[in-house]
Amino acid sequence: MSRVAAIDCGTNSIRLLVADVTVHDDGRRDLRDIYRAMKIVRLGQGVDATGRLADEALERTRAALVDYAAIAVRKGVERIRMVATSATRDASNREDFFAMVRETLGVDAEVITGDEEARLSFTGAVGDLDPEDGPFVVTDIGGGSTELVVGTWDGVRADITAAHSADVGCVRLTERCLRSDPPTDEEVREAEKVTRQILDDAFAAVDCSGARTWVGVAGTVTTLSAIAQRLPEYDPVAIHLSHVSQKRVEQITEELLGMSHDERAAIGAMHPGRVDVIGGGALVVKVLAEELAERAGISAMTVSEHDILDGIALSIS
Repeated sequence: MSRVAAIDCGTNSIRLLVADVTVHDDGRRDLRDIYRAMKIVRLGQGVDATGRLADEALERTRAALVDYAAIAVRKGVERIRMVATSATRDASNREDFFAMVRETLGVDAEVITGDEEARLSFTGAVGDLDPEDGPFVVTDIGGGSTELVVGTWDGVRADITAAHSADVGCVRLTERCLRSDPPTDEEVREAEKVTRQILDDAFAAVDCSGARTWVGVAGTVTTLSAIAQRLPEYDPVAIHLSHVSQKRVEQITEELLGMSHDERAAIGAMHPGRVDVIGGGALVVKVLAEELAERAGISAMTVSEHDILDGIALSIS
């Protein structure tokens, strides 16, 4: 058994998982949570427009990493792996980010490819599911990108058939299209058009027709599940492995896109850092739901609290 720390630095949030990983003789790996944390740092603020990471976004990320490094020391972590995704891939000042991480955390940040991001997300997402419910299609909606991956799970390891990273996520779509509060009908139509165009390439690369179960991961879909269940506050136990129908996804998306900032902020299960971008994220989920209903006959999304963060932790041992 080893104690590890996994850090996932995305476009919108940065998350920490401290866990004990036990590797069995047959290859199975058990993950026991010790500590989880999430901070909204909006690292991808303005990247789509400027091509660089904003100074204030870098500082928010640095402050979060200072806290995470202290937690890792207190928890007796033996190994740390940090991955950085969409926002840092093409930023002109990415070296500033790398240097800051090295100085603050003591390890290098890995800018992983879209395919690796999809593989880690899939591994984390399906670990609690019955292999007989596969093949699975896993979608990970982030701030700047959406990962689409199809594969099977035999209870020990994942066998991935195809994966694709699409350049659409809750932050990127909001900044590009949904500028009003609440967004206008024209903005919503444009956002949906953009999302469909980008996801068409993803579905062309990933054949979902044989998938039996759709698993959605990350903050947008867990928040949608909380809203669908009318939870008074965020409850990961109630959310994990819950189901949200295509019809309910469409209803919630329409409601969120019609709300003002203050109305969204008043939702009990809503994290303050998601208030501004949840409408864009929900729209991505809506398009995914419609496409998967048509392409694979899947009528509901299974929501997993386990995702790329769990996949990163399992990859360390």
